[in-house]
Amino acid sequence: MASIGLGGLNVSARRKSVPSRNAAVERRNLITVCRFSVKTLIDRSCFETIDDTSPEFNNFAAILEQILSHRLKGQITWFGYESPRSFWDYIRVACRKVSHNCICSIENMENVGSSRAKGRAWIRVALMEKHLSEYISTALRDFKTTRRFYEDGAIVLGEEANMLAGMLLGLNAIDFSFCLKGEGLDGSFPAVIDYTPYLKFTQSSDSISSDEEELRTLGSSGSEGSTPENIGPPFITDENSWYNKCKRVEQKYRLALEQKGYLEELVRLRENQLSESVSQNKLLLQRIEDMDLAHKMEKEQLEYIIVELQDQLKSFQSLDQLSAEVSLSQSSLDPGHSQDGKQDGMNLLNEGKEDTPSLLGLCGSLTSVASYKSLTSLKSSEYLASPTTEMTSPGLTPS
Repeated sequence: MASIGLGGLNVSARRKSVPSRNAAVERRNLITVCRFSVKTLIDRSCFETIDDTSPEFNNFAAILEQILSHRLKGQITWFGYESPRSFWDYIRVACRKVSHNCICSIENMENVGSSRAKGRAWIRVALMEKHLSEYISTALRDFKTTRRFYEDGAIVLGEEANMLAGMLLGLNAIDFSFCLKGEGLDGSFPAVIDYTPYLKFTQSSDSISSDEEELRTLGSSGSEGSTPENIGPPFITDENSWYNKCKRVEQKYRLALEQKGYLEELVRLRENQLSESVSQNKLLLQRIEDMDLAHKMEKEQLEYIIVELQDQLKSFQSLDQLSAEVSLSQSSLDPGHSQDGKQDGMNLLNEGKEDTPSLLGLCGSLTSVASYKSLTSLKSSEYLASPTTEMTSPGLTPS
């Protein structure tokens, strides 16, 4: 019984592992063939302009469409049914944050009606604008929207998504030229990937020699009527094989040289962008330091003005008390001259005042005080001597 139970567990585990393996293989195949298609596009762009008639581009567009449509959720209708949805529905929502995007332009195209056709037009416009990698990166960073449109196991939700954005960056070096009214925008048929340009079988030298030996054996042991011409294709001589090998090595060298030039140009571009970023960072840091210094100076000036205003306010209060005492003493000693003495005292105070508009503007609430004399005028000997002179005047002393 235990062996039967273990056998059932193994069968269930295998059944669960098969779908996960198939999904992983599907994701790996699409990412690998996408990398090959990008390389072929870069190689072909060195010799001719890439347009709608280029088979390399048509294959790349089909691969990208398959990747963006991988495990895409359907749209639930009012009746509970799930209708198919195109990757354009995801792109137009997730890529609106891209600056100067072409989403509105694609939506307003008159000759493009279906959602699939709009998605294909977006691929072509993004390639001509050299912003396809930026669109994909922005969409993948919006993880909430991506989770809403795709099921678990989708390429855009896995680790392969970062590889996809990096691969598409190399297409910014290609100048594309597309017609947005061609048959390629017809959304009535699905995209089909052609895998034959990326399939290559390399036979080892041992296998080639064994095949030649087998053909020689068959030729020597054949019937009398059989001739080498009837056995099969002629053997490849050593000279031809070496020539073919040299041609292949030469092609690989040219391809490596072109890729080297492209990578060097890409590195120079990134170095220029890095240097610009560093210079902008330095300018921002310098501006921050200047602003901090200016703020500190303004703070010190305001603190000084506040202290000066506080001292001046205290002086105003003491002067008001002194003027009140003088007026009271005058009224008690000489009631007939009280009004004249009060008026003379006020005139003396007003003559010694100095208007300070800057301080008056900073503290408008001080306008209700009887005087707004500056700090230097408060300390002047002429003003401090005026109450004493008033006290020692003949009008104040008893006769």
